[in-house]
Amino acid sequence: MEAKQLSVGLLAHVDAGKTTLSEALLYRGGRLRKLGRVDHQDAFLDTDRQERERGITIFSKQAVLPLKDLTITLLDTPGHVDFSTEMERTLQVLDYAILVISGTDGVQGHTRTLWQLLARYHIPTFLFINKMDLPGTQREELLEKLKASFGEGCVDFDPAQNRDAFGENVAVCDEGILEQYLENGTLEDRDIVSLIRHRKVFPCYFGSALKLEGVDELLEGLERYAAPPLYPQEFGARVFKIARDPQGGRLTYLKVTGGCLKVKDLLTNQRPDGSLPSDQVWQEKADQLRIYSGAQFQAVDRAEAGTVCAVTGLSRTFPGQGLGFEGASPLPMLEPVLTYQVQLPEGANVHTALKQLSQLEEEDPQLHVAWDEHSREIHLQLMGQVQLEVLKQLISDRFGLDVTFGQGSIIYKETILEPVEGVGHFEPLRHYAEVHLLLEPTSRGSGLQFDTACSEDVLDRNWQRLILTHLMEKEHRGVLTGSPITDLRITLLTGRAHAKHTEGGDFRQATYRAVRQGLKMAQSVLLEPWYQLRLELPQEQVGRAMSDVQRMGGSLELSETMGAQSVLTGSAPVSQARDYALEVAAYTRGQGRLFCTLDGYRPCPDQQAVVDAIGYDSDRDVDNPADSVFCDHGAGFVVKWNEVRQYMHVDSGLTFDVPESEEPDFRPAAPRKGSVYSGSLEADKELQAIFERTYGPIKARDLRPQPKPRKRDELPEYQAIKTPEQLGPEYLLVDGYNIIFAWDELKAIAQDNLDAARQRLMDILENYQGFRKCQVILVFDAYRVPRGVGEVVHYHNIHVVYTKEAETADAYIEKATYELSRKKYRVRVATSDYAEQLIILGHGALRLSATTFHAEVEQATGEISALLRQQNNTSTPSRPIQHAMERAQKRRS
Repeated sequence: MEAKQLSVGLLAHVDAGKTTLSEALLYRGGRLRKLGRVDHQDAFLDTDRQERERGITIFSKQAVLPLKDLTITLLDTPGHVDFSTEMERTLQVLDYAILVISGTDGVQGHTRTLWQLLARYHIPTFLFINKMDLPGTQREELLEKLKASFGEGCVDFDPAQNRDAFGENVAVCDEGILEQYLENGTLEDRDIVSLIRHRKVFPCYFGSALKLEGVDELLEGLERYAAPPLYPQEFGARVFKIARDPQGGRLTYLKVTGGCLKVKDLLTNQRPDGSLPSDQVWQEKADQLRIYSGAQFQAVDRAEAGTVCAVTGLSRTFPGQGLGFEGASPLPMLEPVLTYQVQLPEGANVHTALKQLSQLEEEDPQLHVAWDEHSREIHLQLMGQVQLEVLKQLISDRFGLDVTFGQGSIIYKETILEPVEGVGHFEPLRHYAEVHLLLEPTSRGSGLQFDTACSEDVLDRNWQRLILTHLMEKEHRGVLTGSPITDLRITLLTGRAHAKHTEGGDFRQATYRAVRQGLKMAQSVLLEPWYQLRLELPQEQVGRAMSDVQRMGGSLELSETMGAQSVLTGSAPVSQARDYALEVAAYTRGQGRLFCTLDGYRPCPDQQAVVDAIGYDSDRDVDNPADSVFCDHGAGFVVKWNEVRQYMHVDSGLTFDVPESEEPDFRPAAPRKGSVYSGSLEADKELQAIFERTYGPIKARDLRPQPKPRKRDELPEYQAIKTPEQLGPEYLLVDGYNIIFAWDELKAIAQDNLDAARQRLMDILENYQGFRKCQVILVFDAYRVPRGVGEVVHYHNIHVVYTKEAETADAYIEKATYELSRKKYRVRVATSDYAEQLIILGHGALRLSATTFHAEVEQATGEISALLRQQNNTSTPSRPIQHAMERAQKRRS
């Protein structure tokens, strides 16, 4: 019987002992005869010279670890924050992860970032708490801190502990398993496997990798509780890394996720549905399949599903690419925040150097190597100083160029404040395309989202796909500083093509101009990157540190005290804190340490000063025009962006103005704030007016012909009011992530732990449903989850929906609203999504803004508390396990 394949990644904060653990696992698993050490520069997976010299992992490596009934491909990832992008790319191919935590340092800033990434990619995780042989490490105290940081699912899997206590600790992580455990008093291995795979339980092992303590228990746990996924027969593969061998040959590292890959198989990037344009399709043969283990490899003839291998002969692959049935990976969450000018040595050819640096960009797409034609300079993007030093040495070793780098600058981003419609028209002689786009701001950190609301009767599906492709293929730049735009949803409203003269390139021009014109029309906001800070320093220096960070415009607070050392946590702008680590080392005389982790982007308080300093002129950016091109008497002419709307051939029907009433209203008008809706009746009327102007009058969605409404004189004088029982059940659909990032208390939790924010919202809605007695459906967006099939979970008295791959929460809610409204049920939807509100209103449902729903929940909570004070004696502590045991004993008797 062929051994099962499993891909397991090792992740950790720098200096937690991750590479030492990989060495111990390979040694105890029988793969190594001699135990290497990082400080001796002979670790098996530290194959690069710079890794051995610096004592850190820079490039992800793999090693094959054959066990009794399982073959593990161990993937060692970089732990230093400067090489986080290399680590994140490896997450795409993991079946399980081992998160290594230092027992002396505990959960650190980068550890939390790793946890968020593991949750984002839905990777089941084992925890190994290392360095437990050092003084000051307490097992119980560390376990409590892990539960406080990562949730109650962190369970000690020490095989020497009491089995009943172990079973109870695992069972309480799932209601169904708990009921089963209380009934029969046993816990099956398959139940534990299921809980781990669904990220409800996180096994914790304690030990010392250097002294091989706890390593055998971890290996046994992997064999016993890690189950390989089921792979389809159809071929699929995911590319996660591009590298070069010592001879300069290009290597494409990928994981086979379905079927089988053989030598000389023909690989292509064409999608199964043939949606990729023919001019973008490539076909290349897999010349050689290599299974690497450290620096050595074994050439094989075929790679079965689950195999991680390197393929030669492919020249057009890139990290994150899907082959076969696999789609593209989601955009990385971690990204560089600093840009540097590359200063070449005297006499070096710029174009040759640019071509050589493009090889490095292939291997690390986040470098973003760019040639600035105006200043005739090469720029690239980096995470920090350590990556800068490594890259400088790498360029010297590989290309023989002794480059230097200029002073780094901050990578800003831009977004908009309110929704706006952007229009673009491209009509030189014998060309034609027109595009109308809706640009809407979204929550911080959401990136760019693209959608279409255009009918195929107006614009053919193929043209719509082409427009969406053009939106995604380019990094669109803002109009304040020329920085990339982010946190926007761009929706195709309408467009027009010509039956004879339209070509694909026409829609590219029209789309780019529509985005640019919308940005010019909007009120733009400049965003700057922030660091999450963790500062460890002597207690007498706490006041100095707090004063420094406050002067930067950030915040810092005392987190804990460890002996004579104090731990401060907070955040600060990257522009102010980027060199603060050197200052900390200076004023603490080497006793202080600063850890910085990227904490997303926030509005820049000095926006105008930054804009003036950069000096970008959007009207002179010939590569990103906002003007449109029209044709008159056989000649094309340019219309400026602020006048183009008068020349448009299509009207989307969308307007952000308040509709004029047919009868004059002499009441004073309430001030409006753009298109921000408060949940009032006036706002609902405005939404309805916009919907009717765009899509026509709202009609009941029923397949049967609707009877004509009776005239006023035909209506009865008295009409009975139906009771709630006669009206049927009331449904409340909640857009989970929209609410989380709209409510301040949930948003604050989500910044540290998104799982905890989801759990908190579920608990709030559980109480709300018990009081209001409506049917609550909470929808979470999982459309980027690879191979996600969707899931509906019954959480106590509410339903929690995780959408399937390629399905957004918006789409699910719109479909559910439509189906429920057809059955004449009362439906309300809690969301502040503008486009979603528009469609919900058309389905006949009522909508609640996030603010209104928050007030309603608070009111219900207050009424619940009042009832509890009247009826319950809250002095008696709750014992859920004891009560559950008593109920189970009564049922058995």
